[in-house]
Parts: sequence; structure tokens; C-alpha cells
Amino acid sequence: MKPYTKLYLDYFGYDTSSFISCEVCGAKAVDINHIQCRGMGGTKKKDVIENLMAMCRKCHLELADRKQYMDLLKTVHLKYMKYNGKNVV
Repeated sequence: MKPYTKLYLDYFGYDTSSFISCEVCGAKAVDINHIQCRGMGGTKKKDVIENLMAMCRKCHLELADRKQYMDLLKTVHLKYMKYNGKNVV
């Protein structure tokens, strides 16, 4: 398991058998995606939960790694964190 996947699972209290929904559409997530990847100006630091998002394959292919959707994905993820995880400052 990749370290950022473990970070995501731990933060939200999931394990490998949990149903994890796509944060965008609610379908079954198959990827933990970096919202802003390093190649697009993402942080050079260790992975942070604010930059990790669960996505289904369809949403990942259509929305991930595209600058025009980055603000939308950040907004969706912060709302998801607020209602499903620990409080965000």
C-alpha cells in the first residue's frame, strides 16, 4: 500500500475492506488521487490529507490532473473532510 493511501485510510477511519465512495459522484472509489500533483505545482513535502482525494475511475479520468478542475476538486474535498473526517482548520 502506498503511504498516501494509508494516510487517507487512517484519516477517515477506513480499512482495506471498507467501501470508500468517490468524493465527486459517490460511486465506489478505486483511486486515492493527489488533487494537485507535484508536476502541477503541488507540495514537495510529504503527502498531506488536504491534497488527497478518493475518486472512482470515471471521475479520475475526467477531472484529475487538469488545472481547470483543481479549484472544484479542492472545494469538494474540503467539504468531504468537514463532514466525514476530522475537522479542518
